[in-house]
Amino acid sequence: MKKLFVLVRKDLSTSQQAVQAGHAVAEFLLHSDFSDWDNGTLIYLGVKGLYQLEKWILKLKELDIPFTIFKEPDIGNEPTAIATDVNNKIFKRLNLL
Repeated sequence: MKKLFVLVRKDLSTSQQAVQAGHAVAEFLLHSDFSDWDNGTLIYLGVKGLYQLEKWILKLKELDIPFTIFKEPDIGNEPTAIATDVNNKIFKRLNLL
């Protein structure tokens, strides 16, 4: 069973983190024709803030790993969360949200 990983910025309030994670999952489901995730395991991971999230975005692009980004219109369209069903240990050093 595939796992869906959602990276969320921890510099947001707890309620914003929950909402942004939900948006990232929705974005993934809307735009991920590359996925075989079947509503199995869902893992929320925290990143410190915008800078660290952008580093992950670059890393996933460099590794050619498909993912989706959610950008929040209410905070200048900044990326707040990303989602991917990558099947490896790339996120092993991140903590659960």
